[in-house]
Amino acid sequence: MKPAHDGKLRNCPAPAKLNLFLHVVGQRADGYHLLESAFQLIDHADLLHFSVRDDSEIIRTNDLAGVSPETDLVVRAAKLLQTHTGSKSGAEITLEKKLPMGGGLGGGSSDAATTLIALNYLWNTGLSRQQLMGLGLQLGADVPFFLFGQNAFAQGVGEQLTPLTTPDCWYVVIEPGVSVPTQAIFSSKALTRNSPSITVSDFQSCPNGAWRNDLQDVAVQLFPEILAALRWLNGYGNAKMTGSGSCVFCACPNENTAVEILNNVPHQFTNKWTVWKAKALKEHPLLSWSEFDYL
Repeated sequence: MKPAHDGKLRNCPAPAKLNLFLHVVGQRADGYHLLESAFQLIDHADLLHFSVRDDSEIIRTNDLAGVSPETDLVVRAAKLLQTHTGSKSGAEITLEKKLPMGGGLGGGSSDAATTLIALNYLWNTGLSRQQLMGLGLQLGADVPFFLFGQNAFAQGVGEQLTPLTTPDCWYVVIEPGVSVPTQAIFSSKALTRNSPSITVSDFQSCPNGAWRNDLQDVAVQLFPEILAALRWLNGYGNAKMTGSGSCVFCACPNENTAVEILNNVPHQFTNKWTVWKAKALKEHPLLSWSEFDYL
């Protein structure tokens, strides 16, 4: 249903994603890497709160460690929408961070996408989904996925998206206590950049297969904390790293299995790791907004 509002929207989710696999299949002349991946939405999310201002000011109302308002993708997304549409409205935005930075879960990109969705509605700027995805790509390669609104097979730099049916399951995710700078992974000479290309049907025919993340080998060399989490979680399934790290995950057939894994975290890691469970989502939570249905 369309959310009622009086110039305010609260508790707008910005869900995390997992890369069920990630292959680097080439590199463009401009340095950008060509990827293939399966993006999976999960029900673990940041929350954003919006209030419309009568002036054109964009104000983030809370501090975030290490992220100035000028560099925050949320503020940049709001200003980009404002500039693109000529809107004279402004906004106050509060961001409750639950997703770790440098975790490979797409938190910043998801925050930007939710900002575009919410302010497109609150400001009545009326952009289509494709128009929002075009704006989102200016902010980062993962942003269009969160505007796409459903699980996807991704190609290119991550912006070429095909709808993907994924298993209905739960995931256990470990944050191993380190933040991985994406540039350190993609600039490594050890990174494989010529994985064979696969198709949507290749993945769809065996979604629970031994798919890999090409960035993982580089990340574990730089951050042994990731390797320790992978080794432990591999005892319960095919664990892998998501994105450029640092979070690692494995699939579970049901919630009870996920809870059992959470209860078995070794004592020596309880103060180092943050471990949680999440359910696989079929679509972005904001697609239930009828106001977003036309996008």
